[in-house]
Amino acid sequence: MSKRGAGIGFIAISAFLLSTKFISAAIFGSGISSWDKDLFRNMLSYIGNTLDIFSIGSFIVGIGYIVWGEYEESKLKKE
Repeated sequence: MSKRGAGIGFIAISAFLLSTKFISAAIFGSGISSWDKDLFRNMLSYIGNTLDIFSIGSFIVGIGYIVWGEYEESKLKKE
């Protein structure tokens, strides 16, 4: 797998982790009959920040791999 492909994979993992946070909060509150913004924020705070941290980390690694792959590609074209 190329570095660009790995970067896209890490960005996809980042999107999956971020969506997992919101889906988990929705599942957590599925038994509630009435919803509002504040209630959903409270459910998101109950889920925690771990998925946010891993998502941001995965996104940064993905961007790093894409930049690294592009740098190597431009380096090879100059030679």
